[in-house]
Amino acid sequence: MIDLRPSSRDEAVEIIRRWHRHHKRDVGYKFAIAAESEGEIVGVVVVGRPKAQQLQDGRTFEVTRLCTNGHPNAASRLLGAARRAAFAMGVRRLVSYTRADEEGVCYKAAGWERVAETRGRAWDEHTDSARVQQALPGVLGSTTEIVDRVRWETFPGRQRDRQLTRSVDRSAPRAVE
Repeated sequence: MIDLRPSSRDEAVEIIRRWHRHHKRDVGYKFAIAAESEGEIVGVVVVGRPKAQQLQDGRTFEVTRLCTNGHPNAASRLLGAARRAAFAMGVRRLVSYTRADEEGVCYKAAGWERVAETRGRAWDEHTDSARVQQALPGVLGSTTEIVDRVRWETFPGRQRDRQLTRSVDRSAPRAVE
């Protein structure tokens, strides 16, 4: 059985530092959720502002870190909880990225859609941030490896959401399409 609960930023950062195989500490924190099984933490999801400037519209959040110890279903449960929490706050789109060499099974299980592929590049490539890096070498840097990525998205009110809701609550009225 997996129980979900809020997580502090410090707790989430510590779990990610211990377990995550290719990410460093993240910035842009909004909230975090922890998953527990038998009183032990088995995973954490961190949601923050989107890294891509074009997605920073105030109504889009990004799952910036998802980390588990491999406990079955923890990742998809955390993604579902992050989704529900974000949409309850008025968010209109939730995005996340996986490495292109990862299948994204937990995203599929949580009802997310694979929407784009992105070429890996440094965070400061093609921006004015390159000048900052020249002026202050070593001060700023990437929080993750530079690899190709897949963008996943989920929105409130998608068809799959209505199907999932119906499977949980058979008394819910059916959507007219």
